[in-house]
Amino acid sequence: MTKISRQATNDFCPQTLFLYGTYKEDHTPDFGLFCWFSYCWDKELCAMICIGGEKLTKDRIKAGNVFSANLVTQKLLPMADYLGNKSGYDEDKMNFDTAIGEGKALDVPILKESPVNFELEVASSIPLDDGEVFLCRMRNVLYDEELTDESLSVGERLRRIAPISTTCGTYFSYTGEVLGAWGEPGKTFLK
Repeated sequence: MTKISRQATNDFCPQTLFLYGTYKEDHTPDFGLFCWFSYCWDKELCAMICIGGEKLTKDRIKAGNVFSANLVTQKLLPMADYLGNKSGYDEDKMNFDTAIGEGKALDVPILKESPVNFELEVASSIPLDDGEVFLCRMRNVLYDEELTDESLSVGERLRRIAPISTTCGTYFSYTGEVLGAWGEPGKTFLK
């Protein structure tokens, strides 16, 4: 197979989507959509995330050093896309009903409809020219009870929760079905 050099890109390397939850200064919850999330090891399983540009989520993480990462599923995609395309600095961003809970270990908002919620505490950060990498300790992980049913295969549990991934400006289902371009699913969210 012939290889061709290209400008740096992460095309064809799909990433899982998460809604990061923080509290604003008035303690109202805010969620932003992100996909630069991965794992690392430092005597325990940790998370590493990167946020580029100026965003309220990044401001709030830096202010409190804690946040939640809520797995995005196919059911949550319209809301997630809406939140990912609306600035956190917009006063009306969170003017809709959704079930929001509290973290069990940290003072962070969690999305109750998300089947996996990480409660993360920033251990250190690395400032970049136009972003920042946060290395985080997992202080708690909340799972929907059905995910602990070991009589079901891992594949079956993944099929049931249907996590979303993205690459090339496109959302994909767990099975690889195209679910729309960035900005499309969110158009139906508030209607």
